[in-house]
Amino acid sequence: MKVSVIRRERFNAAHRLYRKDWDDARNEEVFGLCSNPSYHGHNYEFFVKVSGEIDHDTGLVYDLKKLKEIIRDNIIDKFDHRNLNLDTQEFKDLNPTAENIVKVIYDLLRPKIESEFQVSIKLYETERNFVEYPADQ
Repeated sequence: MKVSVIRRERFNAAHRLYRKDWDDARNEEVFGLCSNPSYHGHNYEFFVKVSGEIDHDTGLVYDLKKLKEIIRDNIIDKFDHRNLNLDTQEFKDLNPTAENIVKVIYDLLRPKIESEFQVSIKLYETERNFVEYPADQ
């Protein structure tokens, strides 16, 4: 019987949606206000879901204190109060769309969580717009 534990976290970051190989007019046409050359910010909220069997000895699926530390060390410390385009290696050449951000978060966390657990991420860019990765879980 699998059970999921979920940790909610937040970080604040600025970004600009644009492609370097497009001119400003094309970027504005595709990305609208999100392509503002002066950037814009979000209060991102995300959920890390870890699913697995309940451990017989502890009654836990996953140690939430350990998950909190993994998230802090690999996501919060890296992205909080940063300009994603300018201050992070992950988005140096990757457009920081919500879709790309959620995949990057997953890719940073997945190797840190033992392989017997399923991991999925839900990222809210606004209270009405969110993305999930992987999509099929």
